[in-house]
Amino acid sequence: MEAALIRIIIVDDHPIVLEGMENIFRNMAGIELVAKASSAMMAISLMRTLPVDIVITDINMPEISGIDLCRKISQEFPQVRVIAMSTYQDKAYISEMIRNGASAYLTKSASFEEIEHAIRATMKGEIHIQLQRSINEQLPQSPTQVLLTRREKEVLLLIAEGLTNKEIADKLFVSQSTIDSHRKNLLSKFDVLNAASLIAHAAKAGLLRNDVSL
Repeated sequence: MEAALIRIIIVDDHPIVLEGMENIFRNMAGIELVAKASSAMMAISLMRTLPVDIVITDINMPEISGIDLCRKISQEFPQVRVIAMSTYQDKAYISEMIRNGASAYLTKSASFEEIEHAIRATMKGEIHIQLQRSINEQLPQSPTQVLLTRREKEVLLLIAEGLTNKEIADKLFVSQSTIDSHRKNLLSKFDVLNAASLIAHAAKAGLLRNDVSL
């Protein structure tokens, strides 16, 4: 009896990535690319009309991130598995995606064999992370205590809500350069390079609590 096809949707806001992944799947036996989506909202719309087993999604996307998409899929399509694919090998990204329901994490430099292995492992219910360390080593440990000023805490919460620096400045009635400075200070204090890692580390430290919805 022939095994059922593994049906996949790719989500990425870069057309060249979508085209490259489409070419890869043409050569994978038993795996069918049923759709490509350039945004999380487009992916959700497609999932409501197409049969799909796995969604492979970028993490850094405009409007709705791959982390939020992963959470939405877990809630609305619990039978669908998610594989995160990113340029970064950031522990916070890995932790947040797994915590929100992802079954695998790949970097965009992954080989044909690594992508195929991740897909087949995911369909078996395994967690697959394309790094040479154990899962526990990849996930962030409890962070050291970070001391924030009242204003830094306000800015942190608004960043977690997804507001831009300009929107935060307007909300707090200060200049955008002031918010730029606060954001840089927050990144430095948490020793991270981007907002997604900042939010993940802040959540781990209990600094977001129930004030915002991640």
